[in-house]
Amino acid sequence: MSNTQNTICAIASPAGSGAIAVIRLSGPNSFAIVQSIFKSKTQQIIQNQKSHSILFGEIVYNKSVIDEVLISIFKNPHSYTGEDAIEISCHGSIYVQQKILEILIKKGAQLAQAGEFTQRAFLNGKMDLAQAEGVADLIASESEAMHKISIQQLKGGFSSALNLLRKQMLDFSALIELELDFSEEDVEFANRTDLQKLINKLNSEIKKLINSFSYGNAIKNGIPIAIVGRPNAGKSTLLNTLLNEERAIVSEIAGTTRDTIEELLSIKGFQFRFIDTAGLRTTTDQIEKIGVERTLEKINKSSIYLYLFDINQLSPFELLKDLKQLNQEIPRIIIANKTDLIGNDKILEFQKLDIDILFISAKNQDSLEELKTYLLNFVNSKTNNSDIIISNIRHFEALTKANEAIERVNNGIKNNLPTDLLAMDMRDAVHFIGEITGEISNNELLGHIFKNFCIGK
Repeated sequence: MSNTQNTICAIASPAGSGAIAVIRLSGPNSFAIVQSIFKSKTQQIIQNQKSHSILFGEIVYNKSVIDEVLISIFKNPHSYTGEDAIEISCHGSIYVQQKILEILIKKGAQLAQAGEFTQRAFLNGKMDLAQAEGVADLIASESEAMHKISIQQLKGGFSSALNLLRKQMLDFSALIELELDFSEEDVEFANRTDLQKLINKLNSEIKKLINSFSYGNAIKNGIPIAIVGRPNAGKSTLLNTLLNEERAIVSEIAGTTRDTIEELLSIKGFQFRFIDTAGLRTTTDQIEKIGVERTLEKINKSSIYLYLFDINQLSPFELLKDLKQLNQEIPRIIIANKTDLIGNDKILEFQKLDIDILFISAKNQDSLEELKTYLLNFVNSKTNNSDIIISNIRHFEALTKANEAIERVNNGIKNNLPTDLLAMDMRDAVHFIGEITGEISNNELLGHIFKNFCIGK
């Protein structure tokens, strides 16, 4: 746990040299420490300035000017950490950064631990634990979609939903606990029908959050998309064309791809993780058989998969036969490739089937923009189906445990279990929801969360 009586300091900008760098301090002695080495050009005193004001001057140590800097002043409680805080904007020389940091430590500041500034913000009530984790996700976000999820979490959208759930649970618990106090008088304060309705509502809301995790986790790590089909369907060519580089080996020899190849591609702010797989066919080659098994595994782990077939080699009947052998529960896009080698009559044969087929030429890049539109529509449909999306495994695990407790309460009401058993399970549900926002926390949990932050945040 952070000792908030200490004043901490750290370089908050990325490592290395640049035009400017930022060094931040937070704690009760921030102003005094910086004032002892800062000479304002207008003779201003830091302590006398309003919060969120900036002073220009020099960092001076042992009568030597270290650098010209800007000092940004944030007075408690109106700062990121809720404490007196200062940010020093200096030139980006590595020597200058390290020298100023060294002087601050000599003057009494302590080097901040990873995530200690955000940890102090949590401890001082500036944000809850879910919002603090949103800060880390925002820093790590590499796509528009992940940025959107992180901002929503940072601004408290997820926390608001959890707080509402927790309040409803506490209201339920209060009625149950009240019945326990009057157990000898056989008084029922909580109407069981109303309680059943409330439990069903809680169960539905929590399940919605739990179900959003598979999509949120995919957004965080890149939406997995397996490219599957028979050998020589053009899977590797499609991957290379999408990436605009020769990433996978392309050959006329069937079975060239024996293992999976994964590459990230950003399409209009969304990260997709395309997985080129071994061709699906019956084979006696042991290595190729392993590749086919891995292909089937990748389909099951995909958010969506592309079934690619060579329109010159397959008949409509063979296509339907292939599709029946694949996972029907995973969304898919069926793609007819190599349309540059056939006439319209062949395309018409497939268009008569009662399935949607996208006709492309991966080699000539025909209709690839349409494929990207298909993928974006899939992502957007998932986004629109859930107002709040969770991407954090800790939140998923806590919600799952809370839901299990809610299910026990639900079964308890149906089976007329004693009130004390219902109360016990409800306390568990409240506990696990409280763990997410930090209403219930411990040093071990906080240490695990904040150690994954960068130093200076």
